[in-house]
Amino acid sequence: MKNKKPEQKVVLRGVASLLLAFGLTACAGSGGHPKDPLEPLNRATYSFNEKADSYVVRPLAEVYDYAPLPVKVGVGNFFGNLADVWIGVNNLLQGKFVDGLSDGGRFLVNSTVGIFGVFDIATELGLEKHDEDLGQTLGRWGVGDGPYLVLPLLGSSNLRDTVGLVGDLHVDPVLSFESVSARNSATGLRFVNRRSQLLGADTTAEQAALDKYEYMRSFYIQYRKSQIYDGRPPREKDPDDEADVDETTPASPAKKENQE
Repeated sequence: MKNKKPEQKVVLRGVASLLLAFGLTACAGSGGHPKDPLEPLNRATYSFNEKADSYVVRPLAEVYDYAPLPVKVGVGNFFGNLADVWIGVNNLLQGKFVDGLSDGGRFLVNSTVGIFGVFDIATELGLEKHDEDLGQTLGRWGVGDGPYLVLPLLGSSNLRDTVGLVGDLHVDPVLSFESVSARNSATGLRFVNRRSQLLGADTTAEQAALDKYEYMRSFYIQYRKSQIYDGRPPREKDPDDEADVDETTPASPAKKENQE
C-alpha cells in the first residue's frame, strides 16, 4: 500500500489543478459549447496529447499490434478480469444486483478455470462482460457531469468522471502491485494494449470531422450519457449539432423578413 501513495498524490494534485483552473476561468464565460468553458485549456491539452500519441504512444501500439492475436487477447482478458471486481462493486452501488453478482461470478470463473483471467471462460458460460466505473455510479446517483475536461495523456473526461477516476485508481489492483517494476510494466502494458485496440477508430475520427476536437468532445459526452443510462439516455440536443445547423441551414423567409 505504501508504494501506491505517490501515484495517488499525483492524481490528487492533477485534480486540484483542474479545479483551480476551472475556478479561475469559469467566471469569464464562453461563447462556445456550454459544457466546455475551459475550451482554450482543453484544446492545448488535446494538442499535447495528439503530439504525445503521434510520437510515442501510437508507434508503441503499432509495434504491439504485431504480436500474435492469442497473446493480445490473453493480455486484454487478464486486465479485464482484474477490472471485473470493481465493475461488480459499481453495479451493486447502482442497484444492479444481478449484474454485480454476475461480475463476481466472472472473476471467480476466469481467475480459476480461465487461468488468472487469460481465458474468458465466463463469457462462454453466458456471464456477460460489463463496463462500469465510479464516474458512472456518481452519474446514476444524480451527480451532474460538470464541465468537459481533457486530461493529459488520458484524454476526454469531465469534472465528475475525473473525481470518479481518483476513486477508480485508488482501488486499481494493478497499482497495488508491491513491486515498482511490476506495477510500472503492467500499467504500461495495459495502456499500450488499450491504445492498440483504437488504432482504427482514430483514423475514422480524422476522416469524419473537420474539427477532430469537437468530434471527440461530442462523442465523449454522448457516449458517457449512454453508459450511465445503459444505452437508453434521455433525448437532449447537442450544442455542437445546433451550431452545425445554424451555419448550414438557410433562414426561413419569415426569419429573413424579421432580420431585415
